Amino acid sequence: MALVLNEDEIMLRDSASGFFKDKAPVKALRALRDTADATGFDRGLWSEMADMGFAGIVIDEDHGGVDMGFMAAGLVAEQMGRNLSASPFFSTAILAATALRENGTDEQKSNWLPKIAGGDAIIALAIDEGAKHNPAAISTRAEKSGNGFKLSGAKAMVVDGHVADALIVAARTSGDKGDEDGISLFIVDPKSKGVSTERTIMVDSRNAARIDLDDVEVSGDALLGELDGGMNGLRKVLSAGRAVLAAELLGAGGQAFEDTVTYIKERKQFGSIIGEFQALQHRASHLYSELELARSAVIGALSALDDGDEKADIYCAMAKAKLGAVAKLASQEGVQMHGGVGMTDEYDIGLFMKRIRVLQELLGDANFHMNSFAKSNQF
Repeated sequence: MALVLNEDEIMLRDSASGFFKDKAPVKALRALRDTADATGFDRGLWSEMADMGFAGIVIDEDHGGVDMGFMAAGLVAEQMGRNLSASPFFSTAILAATALRENGTDEQKSNWLPKIAGGDAIIALAIDEGAKHNPAAISTRAEKSGNGFKLSGAKAMVVDGHVADALIVAARTSGDKGDEDGISLFIVDPKSKGVSTERTIMVDSRNAARIDLDDVEVSGDALLGELDGGMNGLRKVLSAGRAVLAAELLGAGGQAFEDTVTYIKERKQFGSIIGEFQALQHRASHLYSELELARSAVIGALSALDDGDEKADIYCAMAKAKLGAVAKLASQEGVQMHGGVGMTDEYDIGLFMKRIRVLQELLGDANFHMNSFAKSNQF
């Protein structure tokens, strides 16, 4: 596994970098936040991302995508992290597109994948129900009803769920809470009777949703994948999401580091540029080394997904855990080296810290992944 980018990947990275710097820089996030935008992202930007091929980056060409793979998706996510660009890329182009591609019937794929690739549909994945990520701890029930099912329960932290055209809901069709077996996936219309959606604004000014399901009726055609075997279908979806989140964390942490280095090269104290202080040089050097190690973890995870490596799930979990810790360190060191002004809204470093904090929690923090690894290896 080569942990370096090839020529095509470098070109894609540079193209994405220019696009997000121009179309969705940090000041665009500030504008969305300050106007309390109800959507939380620019729909015009999402349309332009579709024109660039970003919305269909993991969708096959037969369904309108460009099928460039997860490495390409990670390179796009990294540049979004560098600019704090808000869009439904993660929820729709990664999680939903992967779920449909891996588990959907021909009809489901034909119905939804071209809409995702064209920027015409937003689909949110509704898994978690508690304060922490735990995909096995699902208590939402789907009971058989006629030719379909009735869903009842509640979901939390549904990214972009407040504006979704469809929801992919994980519900229990057998077994008890905590069992991996007995979980099934359903495509649910959020406008259906019994669906209640509450928009929640996260600390990073992005939006998620709490969703209540009260005897929501869906047809048998709404089942996505195998009945009772939803966790098998979810594994690649979650791994893809974790790897792409790790890539975004790499971008956010890397930009926080670069902004901090620029600041300490300019800031003077006691008549000297503070970047000349050896203590700060040591801290910056350590952080640079950690970011480079983290980059290898991200590239390794994304490559494993594209190669169909049997250990891809482990690599993706490792990358998510590692990047959560490294990006957190980058933001904390950034605030410290900025001094008192690092706590003010005038500088962007605080925005990076907030985004990194949310990214840490999505699809499991370091503790979750280390615990899962220990259990799977019977430590």
